[in-house]
Amino acid sequence: MREFLTDPGEIEAQSMKIITELLGDKVFGPEEEKIIKRIIHATADFDFAGITVISRGAVKSARQALQGGNCLLSADTRMIVSGANKGLLKKLGARLECFVDDEEVRNIAADCGITRSMANIRVSAGYNREGIYLIGNAPTALYEVLNLVEAGKIHPALVIGVPVGFVGAAESKEELMKSDLPFICTRGRKGGSTVAVAILHALLNIFLKEQGN
Repeated sequence: MREFLTDPGEIEAQSMKIITELLGDKVFGPEEEKIIKRIIHATADFDFAGITVISRGAVKSARQALQGGNCLLSADTRMIVSGANKGLLKKLGARLECFVDDEEVRNIAADCGITRSMANIRVSAGYNREGIYLIGNAPTALYEVLNLVEAGKIHPALVIGVPVGFVGAAESKEELMKSDLPFICTRGRKGGSTVAVAILHALLNIFLKEQGN
């Protein structure tokens, strides 16, 4: 009979202990450390310790949005919606949505000759002017968020911009970092929906702990 850990809490505790040991003498701020460790826990990739960027005031802005109740979060992919902890979101009265598979989005993409990810953000903007945007897959979606901000159509409380890939991923994140938006992103090609969810979970756990939940 094989012996291995089966208790979820113990597995996570052991994982975080290993991550802390392997990070060595790297120093982060308290909230930054929680976010980075959660990303590494989700990916087993320590590169994120060096490429994760959190803008000044980003966590504070997210805190105000999420702790205010009824916060709307918009994602560029169903993978983010599927991976997010609905129980944690519910405790904060938050709602996470993605319209990428909706008929309206498909029609906009076809009519305008754009990606469905871009069309999804355009539809989301009609519902979500001041909430949180999570971009984990499509650089075009992140560019669309930036375009809508410049047009004055949305004013996100936070943009989690971690699209992954070879075409436009690094460039779109560089544009995000040049903006005045509150953001959490990863430099270069690395990212993904898993990373976006990890960042979200880190924030939710920080805020819920502050509330004593």
